[in-house]
Amino acid sequence: MSATPTVEVPAHVVLVPGFWLGAWAWDDVIAHLSEHHLTALAVTLPGLEADDDDRGSVTLLDHVGAIEAALARAPQGARTVLVAHSGAAVPATVALDRHVDQVEHVVWVDTAPVVDGYAIDPNVTGDEHALSAQYDEELAEGSMEGLTEEQLATFRERAVPQPTSSMREAVSLHDDRRLNVPGTIVCTSFPAAEYRSYAKQGMPFLAGILQYRKLELVDLPTGHWPMWSRPADLAAIIADAAAPPE
Repeated sequence: MSATPTVEVPAHVVLVPGFWLGAWAWDDVIAHLSEHHLTALAVTLPGLEADDDDRGSVTLLDHVGAIEAALARAPQGARTVLVAHSGAAVPATVALDRHVDQVEHVVWVDTAPVVDGYAIDPNVTGDEHALSAQYDEELAEGSMEGLTEEQLATFRERAVPQPTSSMREAVSLHDDRRLNVPGTIVCTSFPAAEYRSYAKQGMPFLAGILQYRKLELVDLPTGHWPMWSRPADLAAIIADAAAPPE
């Protein structure tokens, strides 16, 4: 009797956008992932729905819970890849810490895993932080490099204020096994060598680079929003992460 052939289950890719964005931010990347025979689940974190009028009640753990729910939708036997952009690294790191046995690879898009006790801005006030509060600064510093005028207009039109609790609350991490989960840092705003240099100089947001043992840093020169400026290239990097290890 011949053996039953092994059926390979497609990877489960979870896409988490950064500040001001919903699942829609990944549309172009998802289209290119399909060329790699991958489907993906894009997440809109609580408080980032356009019609949400109660962002003041949203907590960091609400964001973590949304990521956990997306991870839980993985088919049996699927290789799970978590993709976090920018500030989404904060709840994504907590979700990884809580589900270290479930996540096979993390792709950190112009960001890095954070360390225990980290908070983006513990002194931020109010219930929400709008894109308009720092748009001019982002534009002046090159964050928007590679984006067309149409993309910039869409960004301004669809951006939703970020619940400030997600910036103010510190993470609490407990499972050091997360440090051994393979990860890819997609370096867009500055080169990989500078990521490591800034981490060694004490930049808090990049401190995790010095702790994690299986990180690969990949250069993808563009601005802070590669899901729009270089979606095909970003999809290819994600597809590489989703491939089973040789």
